[in-house]
Amino acid sequence: SSESEEEEEVWEPKSKTAKRPRLPKKNAAKPKKVVAPRSAVARKKVKKVAIKEEIDVSVPVAPAEEKRMQLLKPREEEVGTEPKTLNQKPELPKKTKINLFQGKNINSVECDEKPSTSVPVVGNQVKEEKSEEDFAFDEPAFKKIKLTTCPEGKPVKNLGGNKVKEEFEMNWDIVQVLSEITNVEPWVCANLIRLFQEENTIPFIARYRKELINNLEADALREVQQALEELRTVAKKTHTMTQKLKKEGKLSGCLQTALLNCRTLEELDHVSAPYKTGSKGTKAQRAKQLGLEPAALSLLQNPMELNLFSYVRPNTTGLSTIQEVEAGVQHILADIFAKDKDTLDFIRKLCQQRYICIQSALAKVSSKSGNEKDIDKFQLYHEFSCNIKNIQHHQILAINRGENLKILTVKVNIPDGVKNEFCWWCVNERWRPKQFLKPEFMRILRNSVEDAYKRLIYPLLCREFRSKLTSDAEKESVMMFGRNLRQLLLTSPVRGRTLMGVDPGYRHGCKLAIISPTSQILHTDVVYLHSGQGFREAEKIKRLLLQYNCSTVVIGNGTACRETEAYFADLIMKKYFAPLDVVYCIVSEAGASIYSVSPEASKEMPDLDPNLRSAVSIARRVQDPLAELVKIEPKHIGVGMYQHDVSQTLLKATLDSVVEECVSFVGVDINICSEILLRHIAGLNANRAKNIIEWREKNGPFINREQLKEVKGLGPKSFQQCAGFIRFNQEYIKTFCSSKKTELGSQAPSTKAGTQGKKKSKPTPCASRQPNPLDQTCIHPESYDIAMRFLSLIGGNTNDIGKSDMQQKINAVIQKEGLEGTAKRLNTTVHTLQLIIDGLTQPEGFDIRTDFDKPDFKRSIVCFEDLRVGAVLTGKVENATPFGVFVDIGVGKAGLIPVRNITEAKLSKVKKRKSLGLGPGERVEVKVLNVDIPRLRITLDLIRVL
Repeated sequence: SSESEEEEEVWEPKSKTAKRPRLPKKNAAKPKKVVAPRSAVARKKVKKVAIKEEIDVSVPVAPAEEKRMQLLKPREEEVGTEPKTLNQKPELPKKTKINLFQGKNINSVECDEKPSTSVPVVGNQVKEEKSEEDFAFDEPAFKKIKLTTCPEGKPVKNLGGNKVKEEFEMNWDIVQVLSEITNVEPWVCANLIRLFQEENTIPFIARYRKELINNLEADALREVQQALEELRTVAKKTHTMTQKLKKEGKLSGCLQTALLNCRTLEELDHVSAPYKTGSKGTKAQRAKQLGLEPAALSLLQNPMELNLFSYVRPNTTGLSTIQEVEAGVQHILADIFAKDKDTLDFIRKLCQQRYICIQSALAKVSSKSGNEKDIDKFQLYHEFSCNIKNIQHHQILAINRGENLKILTVKVNIPDGVKNEFCWWCVNERWRPKQFLKPEFMRILRNSVEDAYKRLIYPLLCREFRSKLTSDAEKESVMMFGRNLRQLLLTSPVRGRTLMGVDPGYRHGCKLAIISPTSQILHTDVVYLHSGQGFREAEKIKRLLLQYNCSTVVIGNGTACRETEAYFADLIMKKYFAPLDVVYCIVSEAGASIYSVSPEASKEMPDLDPNLRSAVSIARRVQDPLAELVKIEPKHIGVGMYQHDVSQTLLKATLDSVVEECVSFVGVDINICSEILLRHIAGLNANRAKNIIEWREKNGPFINREQLKEVKGLGPKSFQQCAGFIRFNQEYIKTFCSSKKTELGSQAPSTKAGTQGKKKSKPTPCASRQPNPLDQTCIHPESYDIAMRFLSLIGGNTNDIGKSDMQQKINAVIQKEGLEGTAKRLNTTVHTLQLIIDGLTQPEGFDIRTDFDKPDFKRSIVCFEDLRVGAVLTGKVENATPFGVFVDIGVGKAGLIPVRNITEAKLSKVKKRKSLGLGPGERVEVKVLNVDIPRLRITLDLIRVL
């Protein structure tokens, strides 16, 4: 009847992760004046810290740049040496606060003013990745430093050392452990910890702090950030548990050491389990309460003097017989063995060398009373067995779902050979008594070891294996969702077309919405195509298309999509819409219905019926996918795998970060973008976006980036994070300023007479500010001075930005002096100079999405029954998963390309270097391998990527 907590504890797949810990305040840089900071997530919230000075872009900063260059130059003895190994821990001088970017004392006035900006612009990131061999399909990015090609990265190790002080100290170094988990070099991890502590966002770090992170991608930064949060959660829970046990008087020196050694929540739970307050406690605890602990320790230390009969108490439960005394001693010994670090390390190492498999079978209860349809879904796992080293992530998630639905039973099978070798090692080596043991004592020792393995260690190992497999599978699922979402958001926009959006339906008709090239709603209507009125409605559709000169139809892929597509394809083939050459495309309408009834949609289209709003959303998804899809919660876009089974906290954080990354890297025009789009710029949030819109409505359009500092709630840190991602249309601003000057000139005499004797008013933005052509580029304001000096060097001016003349002038100087020589002459880094060159040479209105795929426009339709094995078709990727890729080939049902049919040779060179593999939106050529008409399943083979 008395079972230990370990016995009662059944592992279940967890779907929640701990909240992100509060960031430590101890290591935060303290300028002269500090307002009480708010602890928060590094990407979203910004501390209100008073910054010493604003950046004055008109003052040259050559001295500051020269000092920073001296820091970035490798010392002679360091060039050519190997990077420090994970085991080396450089010492940080005590009581010395090091600034991350400058390597100077924190009191230096210039330390925050001119940090390095050393990333090539995102527009050229795609170009750069083409030439690198660091990325390949289905492989993680190569993260190790390359000393021969990136020597300036090495000295950054010395900026603050690899020692980072955390709020809760553990027996392990957080930098070293983070490096081991993520396979990122220690100096990069140390820099990232400081960058996140200073509340820098991932897009800002990825673009403007690349020399500090060894050119890591945004996905790798997210991985490091998540691992860091997990380690901090472990440290925080360990600290809480230590305080609790100390207060209860249960904390011993050995226990404290064991707690501080824990690196995962599973280890922490295992160590602290016996000391948790419970109704009856563990078997070992009850035996200790009966006073049997000295006997157990004596059996190991001094068995010659042990007499178990002296512990027998006839009237005491648990001590009434010698058998009960022996059982109590056995439970205490088993508990000691199961909590010993060396013992657990040995069994874990042993398991790594043996064949451990996970098995699933159909549950007996479900086979009798379960839903046959649900049971059939898990047919592959009714008799399933696989080595835990080889099992795929999607298989783990499928097994967990089946177990949660009580359709499957799952167990981890550890071979008996592991148990036998473990028991022999414990008895003969690790726990071998110091003196000769009597046969009865040796029997107790052997039984204790077996009891420890069967009752405590084996369940622990099973929980650890299941937890690790599930955690890895969830992370991979979330990362896959993020990659798919990025590919979808960066779909190339279709500019300059009038579009008709169609939301298909049967009884309630098909909703139509015609939008202009600038996304204005021109007309909305409802037509009934599938109720015998198709011919009459065709006249209405033709009249609308001709009236608005619209030749592109966008059809949502929901209910009645197939019939609506066939209807339009038939009319197009008959040239019914002549003289218009009409084409159509199918677009995912996932999330459109949710958005149409949201407060944002009501605010944007207050006079429109929710059903018609979805048609508008469908059309806009083709015109500007990014601007439309950010209005929808990312998890509703539906390009994930097992998204409802994974940690929702992790999923939301990752997807929000991906949206922020995409919006920031594409950039937004501050004077025309929506409030919803502004929210997702790095460094901004809902309140700041609202304040920017209010400022714009009150004062007119922004003239330059410096005016952002006038917006309420947008402090120096927020400005630093968002400024590089905000764009200004120079033609629009020049037109506005010239018209404003004309108005001011005509009002000048009356204004002067009317304001005499009154308080002098603040000058208008147009009078006090001038447009800055650099604001239309990706160059950060902190690098404007270097950009101006570079322009002087090449003999160019800001009016030539984006023109061919600028490219020619830059090429002439670079060919003469080289990139490194030019950077040295300007007292800056190669990365910063490359970013400036990219910003100056990219044409106005440059969009990184032009390199991505566009929607697939069609004029005809293929039926499912028309498919034949061996047929070659073109299609568009709908979703990517670890087991394969789903492709829309225009037959109403997506076909599957199994992952084994996707090889590197079939992928284009460009896609292979983007480390994206095949993602949503890509056009592919496929061959039909199998058509299962009853189950509506199509198996495809990839021929090539178009």
